[in-house]
Amino acid sequence: MNDDWHVLSDGAITQILGQRLRALRLRKNMTIETVAQHAAISKNTISALEAGRGKLETLIAVLRELDALSLLDNFLPEPAASPMAAIARHTPARQRARPALQGQLRAIVKSAKQEGGQRTVAKASKPVANPKKRGGTW
Repeated sequence: MNDDWHVLSDGAITQILGQRLRALRLRKNMTIETVAQHAAISKNTISALEAGRGKLETLIAVLRELDALSLLDNFLPEPAASPMAAIARHTPARQRARPALQGQLRAIVKSAKQEGGQRTVAKASKPVANPKKRGGTW
């Protein structure tokens, strides 16, 4: 098993894949002629694949004949979904809008201080009591 594919050239990788394809064929006890006949391709094409040359369509046809298409999942696994996509997939669709909760503060208070050190109150749907009139401070 080769754990570091990055250091190999493309030619070296195709050679390794061809060798593995040949080993798989031999483990299945199949001749080049048998695989070629069942996959409807020539013996030369099988030999070329095993030598590291060939097309993906041909490789798929040979893997199908060797009953090894499941190996494609290891070859190029399906990308895992992101956690956010999984959450979105399991979140039920909204059926209606949620009204504002009763008793909820309707004013938006800004934290930014002004020159006098006071905090300002932004748009409020209800009047907000002025704390200075009651002797309080922010």
